[in-house]
Amino acid sequence: MQKALAPEISTWPDADPQLIGSRCGDCAATTFPAQPRCPRCSGADTEEVRLPRRGTVIAWTTQGFPPGAPYKGPTGKDFVPFGVGLVELVDDDGNGVLRVEGRLTENDPAKLRFGMNVELTMVPFATAEDDNGDTVELVTFAFQPA
Repeated sequence: MQKALAPEISTWPDADPQLIGSRCGDCAATTFPAQPRCPRCSGADTEEVRLPRRGTVIAWTTQGFPPGAPYKGPTGKDFVPFGVGLVELVDDDGNGVLRVEGRLTENDPAKLRFGMNVELTMVPFATAEDDNGDTVELVTFAFQPA
């Protein structure tokens, strides 16, 4: 069984999941994750929006060691280095909507490049026990080459 690590930030388990952000009705700022107040103008007129699934890598690095707290993923011999990218999500017209930091499914620096096109996906992150004591696989969002 699979479960989202943070179910409130995406539409997963939809077949084509999207991240859930918010847009301010006063100044049109878009944020991720969704916020009750606008970080730009402090307005409270925000609404949830579904963010584009595709984007462009603006910056990237690789994480070669387990992050510090509050990281809850694999450590020690179970840790696998992963790519991290700043992705500019783009709408159907190619306009930048928002920049989101997230995992990349690619961790080989020789295969990562600035400007590469990526698409949202969900990937296994860790395992946990549910309320019944059964093991569940936690999934999180990442960006894969498109």
